[in-house]
Amino acid sequence: MAVLEQSTIRNNWTREEVLALFNQPFNDLLFNAQVAHRLHFNPNQVQLSTLLSIKTGACPEDCKYCPQSARYDTGLEKEKLLEIEAVIEAAKVAKASGSSRFCMGAAWRSPHDRDIPKVANMIREVKALGLETCMTLGMLSEDQSEKLASAGLDYYNHNLDTSKEFYGEVITTRTYQDRLNTLSNVRNSGMKVCAGGIVGMGEEQTDRAGLLIELANLPRHPESVPINMLVKVPGTPMADLDALDPFEFIRTIAVARLMMPQSYVRLSAGREDMNEQMQAMAFMAGANSIFYCEKLLTTPNPAANTDLQLFKRLGITPEAYQVDRDTEDQAAQLRQTIAEAKTHSLFYRAG
Repeated sequence: MAVLEQSTIRNNWTREEVLALFNQPFNDLLFNAQVAHRLHFNPNQVQLSTLLSIKTGACPEDCKYCPQSARYDTGLEKEKLLEIEAVIEAAKVAKASGSSRFCMGAAWRSPHDRDIPKVANMIREVKALGLETCMTLGMLSEDQSEKLASAGLDYYNHNLDTSKEFYGEVITTRTYQDRLNTLSNVRNSGMKVCAGGIVGMGEEQTDRAGLLIELANLPRHPESVPINMLVKVPGTPMADLDALDPFEFIRTIAVARLMMPQSYVRLSAGREDMNEQMQAMAFMAGANSIFYCEKLLTTPNPAANTDLQLFKRLGITPEAYQVDRDTEDQAAQLRQTIAEAKTHSLFYRAG
């Protein structure tokens, strides 16, 4: 691929083109993705986000991968919406730990209108701490999107999960068009879009290509594209699926980078099960964002100080996190901060 092609923003990708990218020789694909990455980003910086579950469990949806669904017995306890004080405290911990973006997730099909003022207040308080904000609350109406945007929400996350063709194998309680409508409402409100999907759910490579085509052919690319590896949670219908070939996961990261060269590509759920070499290869393929700290919503995440140690070995620094101390001092402060926060039970394990 020519350098010019790698820097061009396109919204008209075809399946044949994308499958051709997937099937490039592995070294060629990684090289091309890294060249495209360097045209738009510092290749040695990674954006750090922290994800907090502000309302856990009892979701009415039937997503077959998700332990938060009320339809599956995963042992996850239902919890009500967190109080604003707990959210502020968690955000302070996240900022002290090096995160630049604070993401808040609620296990709702869609928020009730009565919930919007509460989450809007959370947004304002977190932004007052100097953090970017992101939320994932399920489907949003136009009015709800506008109210969250008015509160100052920077990003809204709403994943497509997979291709249109495979979608019915994953979820039946909302349509693919429902998801696209929410993304349209979010974009029209002026917020940035965070949208990606999950691989390793038994889909084919054509479905992984289809997911990326849907994202890249939106009128405007999502600013953040999380690529999740399925976390197989006991009790969910997908608990016993065969693992996806790790190289296919890296290929998906690389193709996402080539198709959406100006978007942040997040190495998201499933990272705990990846060794350091696989994570390093994902960064080489163009991943430049991670969720940071010990837990995501309801599944494990690598310990924060482990991430710092890997960053040091790779020569990577956190984006937009200005420090005057060396990495060892950062790690020491981070361990102390995390230890003090362990009593909160605020950071959940995510899928």
